[in-house]
Amino acid sequence: MWKQRESPPILEKRFEFEEYQKISIFLKKIDELCKEKNIYPNISFGKNFVSVSIFLDSEEIQSNEKEFSIRLDNYFLEK
Repeated sequence: MWKQRESPPILEKRFEFEEYQKISIFLKKIDELCKEKNIYPNISFGKNFVSVSIFLDSEEIQSNEKEFSIRLDNYFLEK
């Protein structure tokens, strides 16, 4: 589940992985989605996780930000 913080407005989630190779594939999909949607979140990763923080343009989640988060969830489920 994505967490929403208010100050500053951020949408964030941590994705857990069993294999580092799957992290690499996931990061590539994130890169492609960033270019497509022109949204560039903060991303950190380690041996078994990827954390994504989307800094929102306003206090409410916009449709492009919501679609971005949904597509990341779908990419993760494809693993």
